[in-house]
Amino acid sequence: MIFEDYLERITSVLNKIKETQKDKMLSAAQMVSETIKRDGIIYIFGCGHSHLIALDCFYRAGGLANVSAMLDTDLMLHNGAAKSSKMEKMSGIAESIFERYCLTDKDILITVSTSGKNAVPVEMAKVATERGIRNIAVASSAYFADKKDNDMLYECADMYIDNCVPHGDAVMDISGCGTKMGSVSTAASSYILNSVLLEAAELAAKDGTEIPIYMSGNVDGGAEYNKALIKKYLPRIKHL
Repeated sequence: MIFEDYLERITSVLNKIKETQKDKMLSAAQMVSETIKRDGIIYIFGCGHSHLIALDCFYRAGGLANVSAMLDTDLMLHNGAAKSSKMEKMSGIAESIFERYCLTDKDILITVSTSGKNAVPVEMAKVATERGIRNIAVASSAYFADKKDNDMLYECADMYIDNCVPHGDAVMDISGCGTKMGSVSTAASSYILNSVLLEAAELAAKDGTEIPIYMSGNVDGGAEYNKALIKKYLPRIKHL
């Protein structure tokens, strides 16, 4: 059955990440751990479907409360999917988005872009570097051969993690169809981000730092528990 084959393809990508990106993920976790210990904010940015990775880590049960998704409506799908695809390739947008979030030197930025070649995510990493903000990129090395004259995301961040997604993202051939289906980039990048945040939390906790983690609002006491975290971060996290 094709759904079983799809599971195998996804699992293969996740295993490749585990086997080849372990050291980078641990290095990224160390950087994020320092941000947690300094009471900084972990900013996550992506365009198009990559913004789903930021949402996956933001304001959710079992997630760090000091995560801020950077959500620009024009670069998300709900306000015109085809338009967002055009806009993420336009130069000159990233700086104005960056400035709206008021990052400080206590914070860290993680930029997600599987192709790693569109202007907005590339320039977002550049702006962060220019402003002295530590930043990590998540991108696929399968696209490195696409490099032409413009910079690629992996070249512009302090470090990058390869999400091991194949060129074109989709992995399943369907009989009678000329184009593949079944993307793997969301699962791959979400695995990376959540793994880095988990490792970072564990490192910071071992140093005695209190880790701000949301509970589910659908379990007894969860909503009350979360109120204090929301009060703490509401002035600092734009989309709370």
